[in-house]
Amino acid sequence: MPATRIWLKNPLACFTANRFDARGGIVIQGNLIEELLAPGQAPLQPCAEVFDAREHVLLPGLINTHHHFYQTLTRAWAPVINQPLFPWLKQLYPVWARLTPERLLLACQVALAELLRSGCTTAADHHYLFPTGLEQAIDVQVEAVRMLGLRAMLSRGSMSLGEADGGLPPQHTVQSADTILRDSERLVQRYHERGAGAQIQIALAPCSPFSVTRDIMLASAELAARLDVRLHTHLAETLDEERFCLERFGLRTVDYLDSVGWLGPRTWLAHGIHFNAEEIARLGAAGTGICHCPSSNMRLASGICPTVDLEQAGAVIGLGVDGSASNDASNLILETRQALYLQRLRYGAAAITPERVLGWATRGSAQLLGRNDIGELAPGLQADLALFKLDDLRYSGSHDPLGALLLCGADRADRVMVGGQWRVIDGQIPGLDIAGLIANHRQAAAQMMAG
Repeated sequence: MPATRIWLKNPLACFTANRFDARGGIVIQGNLIEELLAPGQAPLQPCAEVFDAREHVLLPGLINTHHHFYQTLTRAWAPVINQPLFPWLKQLYPVWARLTPERLLLACQVALAELLRSGCTTAADHHYLFPTGLEQAIDVQVEAVRMLGLRAMLSRGSMSLGEADGGLPPQHTVQSADTILRDSERLVQRYHERGAGAQIQIALAPCSPFSVTRDIMLASAELAARLDVRLHTHLAETLDEERFCLERFGLRTVDYLDSVGWLGPRTWLAHGIHFNAEEIARLGAAGTGICHCPSSNMRLASGICPTVDLEQAGAVIGLGVDGSASNDASNLILETRQALYLQRLRYGAAAITPERVLGWATRGSAQLLGRNDIGELAPGLQADLALFKLDDLRYSGSHDPLGALLLCGADRADRVMVGGQWRVIDGQIPGLDIAGLIANHRQAAAQMMAG
């Protein structure tokens, strides 16, 4: 039976993340975009379904390139609300060590549901905690992703440098190099999908310079090259991290990255705040990407990512919500708004436009994940898209629909499609009991805090 052809007709506004004109709408055949239509243009062939999008702003599905799903269980925890990164981590590590498979599944479902309702269709997660009983953490995440129907880049994180050896994490949260590498290879062989339309992909992601050994960084780079998967880590997030690298390795962060074989196009970095001009030039020349996490950087007072300088040097910029204990939301359209405002403080209003930051959240983020089948609206690409209505009180009196999406604070998509399938309809996720999920998640969060 042939796939249904759908015409999303005459959107109120459309951002394609490229130069295509889709003001007349887009035609979807199966899981792919077939046509983009200019105003007044009709589809080349009849469509079985026509969706009237005249009240909707149409975007490519947003792509989140850095998260920690498990942290939805520790949002707005009073002891760390006013802490910078290092003390924030030191207090939270023992709590996070109480994760169980059941708690992680709930945490992932909440994060993914929140992302999906914000217009996000692909999410990268960085999971680096594997306490006893949670050795199959990434398998749990795969289950959650398949339940919600998004795409995901699941990064097999790791911590191997505990307090006893000069690292930040408590000793009971670290793993041996053999365990990390063996599980990393297992996950790639079992779950990593290649080619256009992939739903689940795996990356290798030692957590940070202050929580993994130099050996695991080197070995992960070698394994990623052998298995042809991507590399991800936190880097240059805080000045404390910079001091740690200088004291332990005698190197600044980018020098350290280069010394372990990570400075290249296979790598994307979370945060990327504290770079000097020479380091920015090296990152750009190497094709290393940066995920900007504005809300987290503001919440922890870490600093402002030099996005425009990095772009001008040749680096790719994407967006991420970061963990839900340092944001404390999993909402990518709100994160895009935060990027707009935070980056204007650094570069001015004229340089940082809604179109530019939406480009980071779509096309740029897709490039960070090594994908050319998502992140834009164009013929032959995956039918991943988000539609937002501007009918709420907050939009009354607005004139530019695309600008209003960010300036007036859109926080929920009306409809979201992934691979030609509607995953959000009228702001809700079909088949998901949100009230029941919230009740179970709250109970799990309370239990985890209680010990």
